[in-house]
Amino acid sequence: MLRIYQNTYRRTARKAVVYSTKVICCNHSTLCNITRQPRRNGAGAQWEQHHSRSHEQFLLAGNQARGWTIPPHSRGYGMFVVRILKGALKLRYLVLGGAIGGGVSLSKKYEEWKEGLPDMKWLEVALPQGERWSQFSQNLIEMGSVVKNAIDIAKEDIRSKTTVAALGIPADESRKKYEKLQSQVETLQTEIMNVQIKYQKELEKMEKENRELRQQYLILKTNKKTTAKRIKKSLIDMYSEVLDELSGYDTGYTMADHLPRVVVVGDQSSGKTSVLESIAKARIFPRGSGEMMTRAPVKVTLAEGPYHVAQFRDTDREYDLTKESDLADLRREVEFRMRASVRGGKTVSNEVIAMTVKGPGLQRMVLVDLPGIISTMTVDMASDTKDSIHQMTKHYMSNPNAIILCIQDGSVDAERSNVTDLVMQCDPLGRRTIFVLTKVDLAEELADPERIRKILSGKLFPMKALGYYAVVTGRGRKDDSIDAIRQYEEDFFKNSKLFHRRGVIMPHQVTSRNLSLAVSDRFWKMVRETIEQQADAFKATRFNLETEWKNNFPRLRESGRDELFDKAKGEILDEVVTLSQISAKKWDDALTAKLWEKLSNYVFENVYLPAAQSGSQNSFNTMVDIKLRQWAEQALPAKSVEAGWEALQQEFISLMERAKKAHDHDNVFDQLKAAVVDEAIRRHSWEDKAIDMLRVIQLNTLEDRFVHDKTEWDQAVKFLENSVNTKLVQTDETLSQMFGPGPWTRFAHWKSLTQDQQKRRSVKGELDKILKNDVKHLPSLSYDELTTVRKNLQRDNVEVDTDYIRQTWFPVYRKHFLQQALQRAKECRKAYYLYTQQGAECEVSCSDVVLFWRIQQVIKVTGNALRQQVINREARRLDKEIKAVLDEFSDDEERKAHLLTGKRVQLAEELIKVRQIQEKLEEFINSLNQEK
Repeated sequence: MLRIYQNTYRRTARKAVVYSTKVICCNHSTLCNITRQPRRNGAGAQWEQHHSRSHEQFLLAGNQARGWTIPPHSRGYGMFVVRILKGALKLRYLVLGGAIGGGVSLSKKYEEWKEGLPDMKWLEVALPQGERWSQFSQNLIEMGSVVKNAIDIAKEDIRSKTTVAALGIPADESRKKYEKLQSQVETLQTEIMNVQIKYQKELEKMEKENRELRQQYLILKTNKKTTAKRIKKSLIDMYSEVLDELSGYDTGYTMADHLPRVVVVGDQSSGKTSVLESIAKARIFPRGSGEMMTRAPVKVTLAEGPYHVAQFRDTDREYDLTKESDLADLRREVEFRMRASVRGGKTVSNEVIAMTVKGPGLQRMVLVDLPGIISTMTVDMASDTKDSIHQMTKHYMSNPNAIILCIQDGSVDAERSNVTDLVMQCDPLGRRTIFVLTKVDLAEELADPERIRKILSGKLFPMKALGYYAVVTGRGRKDDSIDAIRQYEEDFFKNSKLFHRRGVIMPHQVTSRNLSLAVSDRFWKMVRETIEQQADAFKATRFNLETEWKNNFPRLRESGRDELFDKAKGEILDEVVTLSQISAKKWDDALTAKLWEKLSNYVFENVYLPAAQSGSQNSFNTMVDIKLRQWAEQALPAKSVEAGWEALQQEFISLMERAKKAHDHDNVFDQLKAAVVDEAIRRHSWEDKAIDMLRVIQLNTLEDRFVHDKTEWDQAVKFLENSVNTKLVQTDETLSQMFGPGPWTRFAHWKSLTQDQQKRRSVKGELDKILKNDVKHLPSLSYDELTTVRKNLQRDNVEVDTDYIRQTWFPVYRKHFLQQALQRAKECRKAYYLYTQQGAECEVSCSDVVLFWRIQQVIKVTGNALRQQVINREARRLDKEIKAVLDEFSDDEERKAHLLTGKRVQLAEELIKVRQIQEKLEEFINSLNQEK
């Protein structure tokens, strides 16, 4: 690109014209100065020579010698060159502006068309070939993108070509370059117009096709065949839901569950699962080498659909059966569910695994695949496996409307079959049995073809059947696809010699496709024959249950277990909220009481009594300090946390007990609430860091050995007196059991002393004398004292040994000591000021008061810390535990059935279930009648 930068004209004193032109080259960033002056010393030749150079040489010369002075030609010639350059540049802008503007307009038109393009997804629902139309729509969009890219390339081509043309215009060839450039621009404009016309035609074509597709959609929408197909797809789903409801209501077929389903039975490894997979057109079951793979009933609902997918009843995930990865995941999930259903060392389970398989061309029916019948058990099987399989098979075949798909392995001798005798017991007339001979390709090689013809003619087995079919379910290869197996089956029967003689086997008796058509036809025929009877039976059952409910519970609504559980859950959570509203004072009282209950025994037995019986005040204080420090470093924090946890659960349980006394309390929840609370309390544990925090607080508190004011002193004295009185009561109870009742009690209640009690009383009399003579006696008896007591008793004809005397001495001395401690506490009540002035040298020994003050302070700070932990963290953590337990219980139907019991609950559950089944049956019957 070139741009005229500056033109200057001035006249010199000699009236000579000086013309200066500066040109900037945008590509080279070079400033070329061309100065025209009067001709001197042949300067005109230099000008002409420079003027005739190429543009590149001209720029190079301008860079090397700026200010190069060239004598000018006439002014008119220079202005002519300038006008040519201006015209070329102006034409360049017009061409570029038109091209870019046209491109932008075309791009905008394309975006508007793309936004207005109709959505093609509705064709996937209306048309079986929806994928083809979707692909066509995608191809059109991609074509639009290609056209847009072509436009962009055309714009860039115009820009580059016009730029090069503008840069390549020398002065002497300006007209030729201009004409050539104009011709190129016109050519490009013509090409752009052609692209626009082609693009517009494509738009009009697609709009026309869109209108035609919409018309076809409206026609299909009103077509009766399409409506019938849509009803069929929903019919089998509705029917499967009815069977799912019935599976939890009447598992024994003893009442009303006589709805048809196809029961697939056969010996192990006879090809049952392969037949089902061939009907479902997908390898959906796990496979093993001789191992029992089917360990539980598998209910497969087959339905027609646009995509080949599978889905379990209790999950939302769909498995794409056209993808091998999804098929592998599906087989792993089936195997996992089967193994998970087997509990308690069992080999087979009665739990039904329900799945739905949908796909193009699938026949609508419900099949139940059962474990294969075995004749011999292996060491890894449960001892009752054989009987369990027989009972399960009979259980499903005993349904009078079940279609029995009897699978017989054609590659083994017919006499080795176990299933045919079992089928004969359940369906002796063969009115609902379809016989299927598998592995016919192997049978033709190994067995006599005439024997196979007899089997398929119903002349070999005494078992009767509605029809006899022969199928080929594989070539012994695990990786073969269903399409490959079906093609192999078709080829085999086309070339099989079974058809060559006398035509005994009819063509409709072979291939899995004919088998599925026959089974589906029989299935729907039986459904239409029996569905009305089942609906009437459930209607009568519902009427009877509703009448029974009104007679027994006239003022209550029929609430099932789920509703009752939700109500109980709300009440429990309300009590948890109430727990957080307990006042701080109430928490302090409860925690203090629980702490002293947990700590009192240790304080008396391990700290107070050993120190008080040491004999001196100094040794008392020393022993107390050692014992308390060891206690605070080891057992005290853990015991404190234990006391806090017990106080928390005690308060929560008391709230639950108060709720039972409310006027609107429903006792049907009591067992459930108790189980939830017990489980939450069992799981809950106090935070571990609480023990470390309490240890620091308790050690610091026990370091303080001085009572600060009279109020605290009085509280400590009262605390000591109450504690000693409690121990005195316990000691009196022990003495009463040891020495028997007093005279008044014996006289009033006609009781007498035992021989041991009389002996104990004699020993006590001697021990009382010792204590009377020495009030400050040590806690143990000396050898001389023991001998004296024993000899004094011998004079009274009472024989005892020293151990017997010591056993009697212990409670007697404890009562004596506690009475003295109680007396000291009364004396210390008024000795606070002596204590503050004299300290340890006080005439009245009050060390035990100081000890109990220290214990009281530890209990206060510990209770305060525990209260803060309860309010801030532990109550919320308990709330989370209760919610977690409730969530687990809500998913455990067996637990709910165990905890929510009684005639009211059972009757309501049965009534709700019958209503659901009846409503689904009526809905299904209405849809079935519309299909007719």
